[in-house]
Amino acid sequence: MEKDTSNNIPVARADFTSLRQLLLNLFSRLAYTEGDFMLSSGARSSYYINGKQVTLTAEGALAIGRLLLSLLPKDTDAVAGLTLGADPIVSAVSLVSAYENRPIPALIIRKEAKGHGTNAYIEGPTLKSGAKVVVLEDVVTTGRSAMLAVERLRAVGYQVERIIALVDREQGGAEFYLSKRLKFQSIFSISDIQNYVSKNKKIENK
Repeated sequence: MEKDTSNNIPVARADFTSLRQLLLNLFSRLAYTEGDFMLSSGARSSYYINGKQVTLTAEGALAIGRLLLSLLPKDTDAVAGLTLGADPIVSAVSLVSAYENRPIPALIIRKEAKGHGTNAYIEGPTLKSGAKVVVLEDVVTTGRSAMLAVERLRAVGYQVERIIALVDREQGGAEFYLSKRLKFQSIFSISDIQNYVSKNKKIENK
């Protein structure tokens, strides 16, 4: 798909409402695809969201970094996420935090121990015991992926009480986190994206 130059929002200076609108446009154009897909959970779906199509773009990463940083509690010691989907997200937030004079380190959680060296599950700076870590995720379906990150972080003594996602597929993830007494919020629901896609299709067909 050709680069869209119709929405030239200055990402570094835009307000948060504009940043959210930019991301909604990017997710709808680049990440959302309709068809017949098998999800990692084993369920079939009539659509697929590939968050990396947005999180690995320059403007997407900057917008995500700025938006998510604004949502973090003031006492956040680090952001973390399960590889691979969360890698560009936690990196973007950490980088933006340095520019905002609020440096927050990023942690990447492996699905399996690395198998050599320290056999660590967690990559990144070692934090003090009891450090407050917020888990970030690109797309939440059942919630199990981010929960694995929570468990790995808690196992080494960090406090995790909050998960923030870019997109909630509204398939039980939010309810699952609630049952685990975790606070959860997302930038978008899948309904937001589908409504935006539908609206733009109607405009194009006029």
